[in-house]
Amino acid sequence: MNKNIDQKIYVAGHMGMVGSAIVRALQKDGYRNIITRTRAQLDLTNQAAVSEFFAAEKPDQVYVAAAKVGGIYANNTFPAEFIYQNLIIEANIIHQAFIVDVKKLLFLGSSCVYPKLAEQPMIEEALLTSKLEATNEPYALAKIAGIKMCESYNRQYGVDYRCLMPTNLYGPNDNYHPLNSHVVPALIRKVHEAKVAGDPEVPLWGTGTPKREFLHVDDMARAAIFVMELSKDSYDSCTTPMQSHLNVGCGSDITIRELIDTIVGVIGYQGEVVFDADKPDGAPRKLMNSQRIFGLGWKPSISLEDGIKNAYDDFVANASK
Repeated sequence: MNKNIDQKIYVAGHMGMVGSAIVRALQKDGYRNIITRTRAQLDLTNQAAVSEFFAAEKPDQVYVAAAKVGGIYANNTFPAEFIYQNLIIEANIIHQAFIVDVKKLLFLGSSCVYPKLAEQPMIEEALLTSKLEATNEPYALAKIAGIKMCESYNRQYGVDYRCLMPTNLYGPNDNYHPLNSHVVPALIRKVHEAKVAGDPEVPLWGTGTPKREFLHVDDMARAAIFVMELSKDSYDSCTTPMQSHLNVGCGSDITIRELIDTIVGVIGYQGEVVFDADKPDGAPRKLMNSQRIFGLGWKPSISLEDGIKNAYDDFVANASK
């Protein structure tokens, strides 16, 4: 492992669920020179502003956790925003990191970069082998572009830009917006509000049969730091110049119905969950093959039930905000 706690580390997107988890994990590991900027302080879609920031700060490492994210509804409703904002954010950060000679960078993608009908569990080589899930194609294409941008800079300039593709994440500081959130925070909010209101039913989109894999964001943050601390030889041993990303997940999946049962149990809701089969399910199954990162020595440590309890406590503590 290659650890230097005095390195200057920029975490882009530190206010979000993923970025804030990375900052917490870095601080816990003793890193003491962490740079952050709020959106008000630095507009990552502004090329000139990003250029000025990198020229002034000259970080040693960069974690690219900044992104526009959302669930099925948000992706379907705002496709132009999802592809534009994600493309320009990652292009600005990666290019300016190169300009100021940042040698090591970690780009965080998503499991949605893989085809809708990719063989399960999804291996890294499944990238670009067939059609994407239509509901989040613009976001997925932007993330694929980020992977390929890192690979291109590695190949042409000899830098060390790495890519990590997490499975579905949840945990503290998640987005609980009623329309724009992902499945775990959306379900937590729905079930909590039904319990508080005394509603006899919770209506949910889809059939409940699709299978998904879920990873607590604190586990993902530890994986991100683990990957960044690997020697270049270790990282390169399980990637190639044209296939430079690693999957990170928990190694197993559950149905959406099983997920909601866990959430209902944690929250203590006594009503009934009713699925609307006329609404879209999304991809039938999304399970990552994470054997490569497991083989390097990283494993998740937070169970789904413990993770849901942690996420629900955070939601209740911050509901008024």
